[in-house]
Amino acid sequence: MVVLAASIISKSGKALVSRQFVDMSRIRIEGYLAAFPKLVGTGKQHTYVETENVRYVYQPIESLYLLLVTNKQSNILEDLETLRLLSKLVPEYSYTLDEEGIGNTAFEILFAFDEVISLGHRENVTVAQVKQYCEMESHEEKLHKLVLQSKINETKDVMKRKASEIDKSKIEKNRGEKGGFMSSVGSGRIDTGFGSDASISSTNGGFGSGSVFGLSTDVEPQSSTSKGRPQASASAPPKSLGMKLGKTQRTNQFLESLKAEGEVIVEDVRPSVGQTKPAALPPSDPVTLTVEEKLNVTLKKDGGIGSFDLQGTLLLQILNQEDGLIQVQIETGGNPGIHFKTHPNVNKELFSGENILGLKDPNRPFPAGQGGDGVGLLKWRMQNADESFVPVSINCWPSLSGNDTYVNLEYEVPPMFDLQNVVISIPLPALREPPRVQQVDGEWRYDSRKSILEWAIVLIDNSNRSGSMEFVIPAAGTEFFPISVRFTSTSTFSDLKVVNILPLKGGNPPKFSQRTLLSTENYQIV
Repeated sequence: MVVLAASIISKSGKALVSRQFVDMSRIRIEGYLAAFPKLVGTGKQHTYVETENVRYVYQPIESLYLLLVTNKQSNILEDLETLRLLSKLVPEYSYTLDEEGIGNTAFEILFAFDEVISLGHRENVTVAQVKQYCEMESHEEKLHKLVLQSKINETKDVMKRKASEIDKSKIEKNRGEKGGFMSSVGSGRIDTGFGSDASISSTNGGFGSGSVFGLSTDVEPQSSTSKGRPQASASAPPKSLGMKLGKTQRTNQFLESLKAEGEVIVEDVRPSVGQTKPAALPPSDPVTLTVEEKLNVTLKKDGGIGSFDLQGTLLLQILNQEDGLIQVQIETGGNPGIHFKTHPNVNKELFSGENILGLKDPNRPFPAGQGGDGVGLLKWRMQNADESFVPVSINCWPSLSGNDTYVNLEYEVPPMFDLQNVVISIPLPALREPPRVQQVDGEWRYDSRKSILEWAIVLIDNSNRSGSMEFVIPAAGTEFFPISVRFTSTSTFSDLKVVNILPLKGGNPPKFSQRTLLSTENYQIV
């Protein structure tokens, strides 16, 4: 297979993004691209067109074409596979699949094309790998930072133990000094040790009241028997505060010494667990429609569904009031388990008959400039106990061997969903050290404060529909539930799509864009 060029062009023949992969004159490549719109016939369902010299392999992307120009000796199956991979990459970098959106992200798309095709030949990469290469992420660098952070945490634990031992030795020393001093000023009944406080005479009773197990507040009694000892200031800080300040100072000195040796100190900053929905970009088109679906699912660890609740919303956001006199034509995937409800001001008969969302009063415009995500037009709900609708399933297999517990985890995702930003949280018993992860498909981190192991996968698609993780902890029980899962997806259960915007006042319809997001509110295996 030899790919001469890859390009995204409009149906009028304008090249928005073009990348040449072989040594060929620019004029010749531009001639090939200019000839393509004339070769594509209308009403034909083809994926390639051949001429005397080259083969065009293409795929429509809304109002654009994703095009590969190859030689005629190229393997058509490999060409189609390359085209499929590129078609999945384009939406990853361009939020809107139109001329403006492609033009704004042209460089990012070109860099992604370069990772897929090298010198005219396809590289064996996946979407996740291309994104990682373009973002210049390094697994070795992350591993080095994890090792360094682990060393710092271990050193902090050693420092805490040493500081605790020093505190205990000071307490014992102060206890001995206090007992000897009290025996010299008290009555004949006083002995050194813990019991001395109980037999102190009235002349030094105030001294005894300020001492608890040898920890003095340094406030001396106003009696004649203690005149020989210098009187301490009543405003002096307690010794416990001084110990805390001393430990903080020693910690800072240790970190400064590491910095002086050239080590990079990584701050222990943890992201908020509740942040599952990515921050949405502000709308740039006159009309923006957002399809949101939220999942509340409880799965049983032995198989089966405990509860399944899906709630969806179609939101409309209009920037300018003059674009408010419209109707929205939609189509759904025809899922019989989903029940739709329109807004009270929406014409229900128009929606049920023609799948068109419009106000009951056609002379009334939709509100513009709504805060947040816009105004809700349509809601739907789905409650189903069929396991085939589950976006991701988790299997946990713990086994006890000697003094260790081996835990094997596995996830499975059906072909109908591609998931992004997947985080699987496994509760563990309280551990002194992080678990030993022996194998993982993705990345992991251990939250020692909450004793939770988090397994993260950036993207799950056809290249990694299933994956596993194995870790070892000291001998513990076999209960690692409830396991929580967070993810987002651009695939939805309703498969709702906006077909067209219908202007009620005539003229051209306003430009619109559609956003789609499936996210989790509560997804657990119990």
